[in-house]
Amino acid sequence: MNDQEEDPGNSPNNTPVPQAVVRPETTVYIWNMSEDVWPFIQAISDAKARRHEISENAYLGDRELFAFSSEEHCIFITPSPITPEFFSYFQQVTGRKDITIVVPAKHTGEVCRDIENDKHVMKILKQAGKISKRLMLVGYTTSTQLLHLVDVLRGEGITVFTSEAPEWEDAWTVNFFGSKGGIRQLAQKSSALEPDFKMADGLICSNPEDAAKIAAKKYLKNSGVVVKTNKGHSGAGILIFRPGDLPKTYVECEQAILAKLSDDSYWKMFPIIIEDFVALNSAVGGGCPSIEFRIYKSGQIDFLYMCGMRLTKDGVFHGVEIADDVVPHKLATMMVDTGFFIAEQYREAGYRGYFDVDFIIAKNGSVFVTESNVRRTGGTYVYHLAQRLIGKEFMYQSYILSNTQGALPEGKNFTFPEIMAKVSPVFFDKKTKEGVVITSENILKQHQLSYVIFGKTKKRAIEIEEKMQQLLI
Repeated sequence: MNDQEEDPGNSPNNTPVPQAVVRPETTVYIWNMSEDVWPFIQAISDAKARRHEISENAYLGDRELFAFSSEEHCIFITPSPITPEFFSYFQQVTGRKDITIVVPAKHTGEVCRDIENDKHVMKILKQAGKISKRLMLVGYTTSTQLLHLVDVLRGEGITVFTSEAPEWEDAWTVNFFGSKGGIRQLAQKSSALEPDFKMADGLICSNPEDAAKIAAKKYLKNSGVVVKTNKGHSGAGILIFRPGDLPKTYVECEQAILAKLSDDSYWKMFPIIIEDFVALNSAVGGGCPSIEFRIYKSGQIDFLYMCGMRLTKDGVFHGVEIADDVVPHKLATMMVDTGFFIAEQYREAGYRGYFDVDFIIAKNGSVFVTESNVRRTGGTYVYHLAQRLIGKEFMYQSYILSNTQGALPEGKNFTFPEIMAKVSPVFFDKKTKEGVVITSENILKQHQLSYVIFGKTKKRAIEIEEKMQQLLI
């Protein structure tokens, strides 16, 4: 498959080659989101849906700029162009200046391969490598495509340091622990050592026919069931069947589930996980809290932040809610302890970089791990932006809401200048440290709004969000 993004950004790259200003180190960041689930994307049957997935992932590259709110000497490679107006706004918000935006001429979804095949982009990287003692190469995810690019650059005599990536021999940890089946195996293996590391009762099978049979039995027994592909993306590859969603007889229920599993070929290609449906306690972290960590090359483990995830009914991730009191402290302590245990297992297996652990809080008080994203996440850029604007104690000094797919008024299409003009009354104020930061221009093309809101309290953050929505009507 070679789906090229339908976007005017596929024009030739005119970024100038860096001049000979000697620096000890230059960070190269690659927004390679689609590479994290590339086999899954390739298996999406509907060509239009597949192109939409690739395009949406590419559009969020401008959002990821905010993950480098404190970074200098950065070459930022993204498959979708970033306009001078949005980059100027990013600089105004964060105060960052020395960032070079680079866009490969062709976008297939495999960004690192597109870089290798783009002579101009490779020239930029080679020149940067010559005028710096080393390149710090970072990707959104440690894909095989990224590691191959590292090998190519090293073959050119460039010193490349991968601070957020495992070595080749340990790269299996990304897909294994980042898969639904992999984290489930780790939970089963670790039950005696870490009793709090639990997952909802479930099974793994290899084909849709067996999955439908197992899921139907679970549904009729428990009035609900969850079916997941081994490694989906942002809500795709997960089916949540709640009470009343399916027929009450076994055969009809099985056939209804099998029909759903026949919609996309990825259900035939990857392992399928069937789990008990858990009724959520939405009063605690929205019912789905998450914690994020980083494992450094040295093996040091850092806990970064805790959040509640903002999910749709169908499990589609829209953003995070960060504050010290998002989760009660006793529960938060247990989650962090479980997270450190998981981090230690990842470290011993050779993983390096960011990862999160997602939980669900049941109405009966049970706490289950649902998955682990072994990469940067949809909250990593919020974390770095909060550190830049609020400070290291941001979890205690601010209540933060983010949304990557905020709804815009039906029938209204906004340009970035129009959004800026309308939302300006609630823009982030550096004196009060409250307000809205618009975090993507490109996602407007898909009639969505991406933003982060800072408030002194939860009430204030919600008031600001509601005011912003009123301004857009």
